[in-house]
Amino acid sequence: MEETYLLNVEGVKKKILHGGQGELPKLQDGSRITFHFQTLKDDFERTIIDDSREAGIPMEIIVGKMFKLEIWETLLSSMRAGEVAEFWCDAIHTGMYALVSRGMRRIAEGRDPLEGQKHRCGMGNMFDYHSTGYDDLDELQRMPQPLIFIMELFRVEEPSAYKRDTWAMSKEEKLAAVPVLHSEGNRLVLRKEFGQAAAKYQEAVICLRNLQAKEKPWEDGWLKLESLVTPLVLNYCQCQLELGEYYEVLEHTTELLQKHNDNAKAYFKRAKAHAAVWNEREAREDFLRVAHLDPSMAAAVKKELKQLGERMRKKHVEDQKRYQGLFQLPQGP
Repeated sequence: MEETYLLNVEGVKKKILHGGQGELPKLQDGSRITFHFQTLKDDFERTIIDDSREAGIPMEIIVGKMFKLEIWETLLSSMRAGEVAEFWCDAIHTGMYALVSRGMRRIAEGRDPLEGQKHRCGMGNMFDYHSTGYDDLDELQRMPQPLIFIMELFRVEEPSAYKRDTWAMSKEEKLAAVPVLHSEGNRLVLRKEFGQAAAKYQEAVICLRNLQAKEKPWEDGWLKLESLVTPLVLNYCQCQLELGEYYEVLEHTTELLQKHNDNAKAYFKRAKAHAAVWNEREAREDFLRVAHLDPSMAAAVKKELKQLGERMRKKHVEDQKRYQGLFQLPQGP
């Protein structure tokens, strides 16, 4: 028999549809909650707004990571594993639902949930654009109203029980993860698994860039983090050279040199990428900069310039033959 409960939260009622097992979960910052949900209007038809089962993938949220619909943490904390429950929530708790739903729908459609937004809070963007892009959500945005959430809780995992995504880590966790990722990347390089190594270096860079975003550019905290970013970017570029992703190397080394125009290793890797895509003039300029900035690399530069010259001569001969054949007149009978 279904029973209605009050959660000691104003404007919330709970009805258990199917009992769960075990104790109530002990949520802490970083806990990961996995569940399915259905959102309905509180009208006669109980109109369905969203259903995570249609996407085929359960919803996941990380406790304490500023999920925009805070009431969901409260609802889920009242459930046991395997439980299915229906919650009625007053409009005081559902005002942000349109924004949350918009992001989830965009992700399900394979689109960027922040596409088209300016660098502002969610409500600020709503005032800028006046629309979520979905008619039913626009209606909710204009007229906040009570909603019904039907939830099925699958599991609650402690922070140490799963591999956490970068965005879900604290500052201390990100700093601790960087040397581990760096070391894993180096190990993979020794095994010539360059694609996997590049992913490790990239993840470490993302950790540091997230931390840098909270520092003032070019001040001590920012510079300290930048000193950790630079070797990781160079390692990432070396992997991309090995994988033949030359334009990727050009992009990242150029970005690095805009901030550190005296980095010989960045010039060296960019020169090799230029050479690989037949940008002879740019490659020679970068190689010469390397020799000027770091005389100890002069021998390596000399070798690369010699190889570049040989490749360009060979290409020139091949091009001549190709064009000769192209414009040669056919022989008569």
